[in-house]
Amino acid sequence: MTQEHSITLLSRPGCHLCDEARSVIAAVAADLGVPWSERDITASAQDLRDYGDMIPVTLIDGVQHDFWRVDADRLRHALTG
Repeated sequence: MTQEHSITLLSRPGCHLCDEARSVIAAVAADLGVPWSERDITASAQDLRDYGDMIPVTLIDGVQHDFWRVDADRLRHALTG
C-alpha cells in the first residue's frame, strides 16, 4: 500500500515538455490514486526565479523530484518505494 502523497507539476503556458510531463503524471497518478495539481510559474515571481530554467518541474510532497522530463517508472517508484 502506498503512503499518501501528492504531486505538483510546475509548468508554464506553451511549454511542450510540460504537455508531455502532464500526460505522464496524470497516468501514473491515476494508476496509483495519487492526487496531483499543476502550478503555472508565470503567476509567481519567486517561482520564475527558482524554476524558470528547469520547467517542467515535478514536486512530490512539495519537494523537487525531477525537472525537464518525467520518467513514469522513476515517478512510480518514488511514490511507492
